[in-house]
Amino acid sequence: MATKLTARAGANIALVKYWGKRDPVLNLPAAGSLSITLAGLETVTTIELASALEADEFRLDGQLQDAASVGRILDLVGSQDRPRCRVDSRNNFPTGAGLASSASGYAALVVAADALFGTAFDRRELSKIARRGSGSAARSLYGGFCRMHAGRADHGEDCYAEGLFDEDHWPLEVVVAITDSGPKAISSRDGMNRTMATSPYYPAWVKSVDADLAEAGAALARRDFDALADVAESSALKMHASALAARPGLLYWNPATVACIQTIGRLRGQGTGVFFTIDAGPQVKAVCLPGQAEGVAAHLARVPGVTRLIRTGLGPAAGLA
Repeated sequence: MATKLTARAGANIALVKYWGKRDPVLNLPAAGSLSITLAGLETVTTIELASALEADEFRLDGQLQDAASVGRILDLVGSQDRPRCRVDSRNNFPTGAGLASSASGYAALVVAADALFGTAFDRRELSKIARRGSGSAARSLYGGFCRMHAGRADHGEDCYAEGLFDEDHWPLEVVVAITDSGPKAISSRDGMNRTMATSPYYPAWVKSVDADLAEAGAALARRDFDALADVAESSALKMHASALAARPGLLYWNPATVACIQTIGRLRGQGTGVFFTIDAGPQVKAVCLPGQAEGVAAHLARVPGVTRLIRTGLGPAAGLA
């Protein structure tokens, strides 16, 4: 029996956004979502059985952290009688900056724990467990294109992620424009809660998601880039509009974020296959047709305030490293 295992998982970007929960304890989303998993932004997590420890130990990027949340997920994979564990998790991209580091982190954690404890859950069950750590983590278990089902049941058993198409179905390219690599002032969790509690636009946001999911799914099936671009940009702007209308309002963008949006809009208007999406943070993700990323990156590199560009494509499912 192994006493130490390592897993990796890619960050994911929601094209139809997830924002807000219908149950904060079970981490059940208020609406479904649709995402792409990235090849170049990943978390590598190692779990080592360490029975001599009095409590679990967790390090993120080399720094000791509170292990309570990690421990709860390990309990769900194994049991409360499992051995204590030493967990080391490392991201190859900025942590807590709007690039879904918690999603890839919890996805890698459950894959490693499942193999280490020998529980052999199927991918759907693992997605339910990963969701308890981060609402978007369920999606990082799958490669390529993924849909998260919000479900309706109070117990959450119908809330899970499902792979739609693997990364070879449509090899889109992605350029991530980093405009601030520091942690965001308001976490996604706190931002969601504030938006749900105070934004008058939030109910309309939730009501609109099912139609967006249907439109995006159909666009993916027929590889219709313009249709996918329209629904993805609309979903991102609606999410941020609902957050802006919270009290106090949540503005995750900075001037470079806006400048990147405008640059991408000009390029698309000139015939370049590109659209933008933005999660809870100031980073802009430019999703491109195959062969378009190099030109898009050259334009975004000239935007004042862009400190770094990451070029990548669609990545595989989470797995052992």
